[in-house]
Amino acid sequence: MKKRIEELVKTLNEASKAYYQKDTEIMSNQEYDALYDELVALEKETGIVMAQSPTVNVGYEVVSSLPKEPHPSPMLSLDKTKDVEELKRWLGDKDGLLSWKLDGLTVVLTYEDGSLSKAVTRGDGVIGEVITANARTFINIPLSIPEKGQVVVRGEAVISYSDFEAINTDGTYKNPRNLCSGSVRQLDSKVTASRQVRFYAFSLASGGGDFAFRHEQAEWMRSQGFETVHNVPVTADTIAAAVEDYSHRIADFDIPSDGLVLIFDDIEYGRSLGTTAKFPRDSIAFKWQDEIRDTTLTEILWNASRTGLINPIAVFEPVELEGTTVSRASVHNLSIVRELDLGIGDTISVYKANMIIPQIAQNKSKGQERRPDGQIRKPVAPPDKCPVCGSAVMIKSDNGIETVHCGNAECPAKRIKSFTHFVSRNAMNIEGLSEATLEKLVDEAVIRKPADIFRLEQHRERIVSIEGLGDKSLNNLIAAAETASHTTPDRLLYALGIPNIGVANARMICRACKNNWSRIVSLTEDELVGIEGIGEIMAEAYVSFFENPDTAENLKDLLSVLEIDEGFEEAGDALAGKTFVITGSLEHFENRDAAKAKIEELGGKTAGSVSKKTDYLINNDIDSASSKNRKAKEFGIPIITEEDFLEMIK
Repeated sequence: MKKRIEELVKTLNEASKAYYQKDTEIMSNQEYDALYDELVALEKETGIVMAQSPTVNVGYEVVSSLPKEPHPSPMLSLDKTKDVEELKRWLGDKDGLLSWKLDGLTVVLTYEDGSLSKAVTRGDGVIGEVITANARTFINIPLSIPEKGQVVVRGEAVISYSDFEAINTDGTYKNPRNLCSGSVRQLDSKVTASRQVRFYAFSLASGGGDFAFRHEQAEWMRSQGFETVHNVPVTADTIAAAVEDYSHRIADFDIPSDGLVLIFDDIEYGRSLGTTAKFPRDSIAFKWQDEIRDTTLTEILWNASRTGLINPIAVFEPVELEGTTVSRASVHNLSIVRELDLGIGDTISVYKANMIIPQIAQNKSKGQERRPDGQIRKPVAPPDKCPVCGSAVMIKSDNGIETVHCGNAECPAKRIKSFTHFVSRNAMNIEGLSEATLEKLVDEAVIRKPADIFRLEQHRERIVSIEGLGDKSLNNLIAAAETASHTTPDRLLYALGIPNIGVANARMICRACKNNWSRIVSLTEDELVGIEGIGEIMAEAYVSFFENPDTAENLKDLLSVLEIDEGFEEAGDALAGKTFVITGSLEHFENRDAAKAKIEELGGKTAGSVSKKTDYLINNDIDSASSKNRKAKEFGIPIITEEDFLEMIK
């Protein structure tokens, strides 16, 4: 048993080190929790607790070059459970507050004389990293508050799923938590400013006066300008229903969450309980009870991205998870493939992390000589060649994490992802030109640059001979390309794939230039920074993009086959300063992007989730019980239909 304890301590510490120090993962949360629970049980049974055991050590020493600072008192992690009945027993006859457990990076803010004076990360719980300059760039943080005494607020820095998708267009980052951690700990605060980091306060460490209850502290923090983590009051009788309500809301929740937190509302009572060596006794975390299914691994796909990274994707026999059919999951990198010891035909357990993202929990065939069907097991090996161009691959190791890369700068996969973006709905909107079709056309050398998409007729004989493509398919593609060739400046600008320039940014730039294409491509950094929503990092990348000779050649070729409508009408600022959230199906607009475009055209802004800063929620089903409707009603935000909106802007 002692040997197994030592093995578990080593494995768990390596996983924690990768997660907290290197912003990466070598095992799933579900697998970590299972190993941790096994260690706790063995320590209890044997009475043996190793000095380096994660059950008694809070974390690791930080290793970045940011300044370090000790916390006045240790920031302990939370004990956890997946059992609602245990939450009831834990709460007993006391009142509690149940809130989201956000999945980001914990940050402590200190205010002196009403101004933000210091921001420190949790670090290892004892020593944190000073990130004051970076925290000042968080998009919803108050730099000044009404209270003039010293105030210390703890909260979570996060990046929303919608912002993550807009930033992670090339698949560089694995998930919002890793991107947030790297963004918050940047040495250059300009990089942090470009990442849309938000801060949600969850506790008042000191200052603000004497409060008897946690809910009073939350109300006070909101009065000071902080956005707080959503919470609801609960008792042992109501907590099960509250947990159930959160479980329904997580599918539409735009902020990453890996569970819930329950804390005693009575502050003095909670403090009187003290702490263990690792956990506070006034709060406990609830992790979702993962729905786990066993299935059979049928294939490992190696997917080449436009960055050259070749990612492993597990394909397995379809299973039902959280109400949907799942048949594949990302394995992230070669190290995880090897850690899981994956082999074709293995029995694997799969689940949805945070009830959203398919993951492999464990490989039940790991270490066995034979597969369940009796065949000899062969662990999956990395590919020798790029699955797209056939070039030899490189295996790189960064801080012990192995990844597979294609070193061919001309690899078609790097262009296919760019082409897929170019033809997407919000870009050139060429219907029917899927990534699979693009791959075939690139492989046949029909498409080598974007303008070739508008010259498919020249290659008719070659295209109709491609499997899955015939005269009818080609005619449809030619017609769709012809329609798309009559475009607008904002569509073309977004389609070019300029780093960090999303749909909204492209529209704002074009509007600022009154749709004059020559003006759009010749903006200086100073001019760009003067446009709302464009920061210095984005401006620098934008100018560099258009100064590149390859871009000039590509654009010259494109302009020879496109007709750009540079017509511009002053739309006014009827919605200036107003923020809208759109949900549900639409009747008068083609899709949500069209509705967002109209809002932005009139000077308004759009967001993916409802917050206290939202002015209107657009939902044709005003009486629905959706999470966005409930939150809007909770904050007193008007819920309007499309008809109401159209009347507003008439």
